[in-house]
Amino acid sequence: MVETIYGCKWSLTVYQLLANGINRPGEMVRNVEGLTTKVLNSCLKKNAEFGIIERIVYNELPPRVEYKVTDFGTKFIRILDEIERLQDEIDNEAALSANKT
Repeated sequence: MVETIYGCKWSLTVYQLLANGINRPGEMVRNVEGLTTKVLNSCLKKNAEFGIIERIVYNELPPRVEYKVTDFGTKFIRILDEIERLQDEIDNEAALSANKT
């Protein structure tokens, strides 16, 4: 699961958008250069299947769909943040070691 989500370069971007209150797919595509509707939909679907985000469909015309991070997703994103911090520490230590030689 972590590999699948972390392997999709857009997942982290989607989490950031949701954290910033951008929760509609059209808004997401407009806010991120290079992100296509097709790729976004695939990313959202994977994240929803894993229970990280929830798809909310409103019974309106025209149809409105929004996404939000689930309680599980909040915990999962915290773990990803910690992994990213750990990677930064590893990279910094490697750079320091390289500079000493």
